[in-house]
Amino acid sequence: MRRILLALALLAAAAGGVRAADEAASVVLDGKVKTALHLNAADLRKMPAVEREVSFLTDHGPEKAKYKGVLLWALVARAGIDDAAKWPELRHVVAVTGTDGYVVLFSLGEIAPDFGNAPVMLAYDRDGKPLDRMRVLAPGDRHGARDVRDVVRLEIR
Repeated sequence: MRRILLALALLAAAAGGVRAADEAASVVLDGKVKTALHLNAADLRKMPAVEREVSFLTDHGPEKAKYKGVLLWALVARAGIDDAAKWPELRHVVAVTGTDGYVVLFSLGEIAPDFGNAPVMLAYDRDGKPLDRMRVLAPGDRHGARDVRDVVRLEIR
């Protein structure tokens, strides 16, 4: 009986740790949007998830992992593009910024389902474990230079 109680206590503590990590790091999506979003991993876990095996070359050799998160386009669609022109997704980019100031741009046409439909994602898990901070990944890129770790802001320009 003690073992069962101990196991339950450990599971509860682990779940609490995931919740704390989920709520600690957040990402802001703003810029030319109808509604700015402030999202943490707990918010993202409520949205439809995608899982991708991602592999790419780094300066330290090849990296391969399974990531879980939300398509970047789903977040853009949720915020809404603040542009009444025809095909606004072809006129704007999303700037992804990490805590270290690293910035990468993706055209909205590249990630929009009606155009490029690239599966760029904001990940919250790696190999089944929660990330400390969210990460943007561009599955299919040969090099990982457009992957941004420790994402803090997504800005529609």
